[in-house]
Amino acid sequence: MGTTVLSLRIDGQLLDRLRDHAAKRGMSVQDYVIGTLMRDDFDQRFQTAVEETEKFYGVT
Repeated sequence: MGTTVLSLRIDGQLLDRLRDHAAKRGMSVQDYVIGTLMRDDFDQRFQTAVEETEKFYGVT
């Protein structure tokens, strides 16, 4: 799997908050943002899987 560059423009306050959150976890801002995006993606895929399973088994 290769990598691609994603450039974002964000305001200073948001960047400061991201730096604070990342520092609390001993991470870089880049690693923190990537981890957050990956976690959100997993949550969405997991919820979809649960919904599909419930449909399959007829659970409502």
